[in-house]
Amino acid sequence: MSTEENAQHEVQPSADEAATGIAAQSWVEASASPQYRAAVVDLLGALAYGELAAFERLAEDAKMAPTLADKAELAKMASAEFHHFEQLRDRLAAVDAEPTAAMEPFAKGVDDFHRQTAPSDWLEGLVKAYVGDSIASDFYREVATHLDSDTRALVLGVLDDTGHGNFAVEKVRAAIEADPRVGGRLALWARRLMGEALSQAQRVVAERDALSTMLVGGVDGMAAGFDLAAVGEMFARITKAHTKRMAALGLAA
Repeated sequence: MSTEENAQHEVQPSADEAATGIAAQSWVEASASPQYRAAVVDLLGALAYGELAAFERLAEDAKMAPTLADKAELAKMASAEFHHFEQLRDRLAAVDAEPTAAMEPFAKGVDDFHRQTAPSDWLEGLVKAYVGDSIASDFYREVATHLDSDTRALVLGVLDDTGHGNFAVEKVRAAIEADPRVGGRLALWARRLMGEALSQAQRVVAERDALSTMLVGGVDGMAAGFDLAAVGEMFARITKAHTKRMAALGLAA
């Protein structure tokens, strides 16, 4: 099992083992609730814009790559992100939601996050791609446990690692071995990324009523939503996975 797969394993709750309510239904069944439908359109819109922004960022970060091979590797990752965007865009269209309109409410928040966490060099870009993006993905994997089976499968599929994990670990560890002073700077950078990524994920939910209702209160009486204890457990899993990723990079959490 790869480094990234190990970290992802930490954030996979066991809800699927005894799915109830919406989580046990198909999209056709669950989408009969207008509120649930609105929540899913919000979620897919947020994810779609996130994937599009990730594509743009990786393509930009490739310009800082020290070698042609590294540039090609980032270009491949960017291509995978764009393919994920296309899947989400097509799914929005398939459920009669206008993709651009679904993404628009999330564009500023995502753009602000990337502006606030713009890497200053190649190594910071790698840490952001591995640590920062993974925190957001962990959050969305948790959200996926409250989705209908069809939407859940799509969301988990587009959150698959695009090769960031092992590539980033190899490059960052090699850089630290060559110059141990690099580790302290990157550890501080990763801690900042964690705070910003968690805040951004929370804002996505808090600013959209349908999405927050689905996660916290459930929809139309169907079994769904985190209670307070579950929220604590969710963040504990995300934090544990982050700590494992930091260790894999050779950084202190």
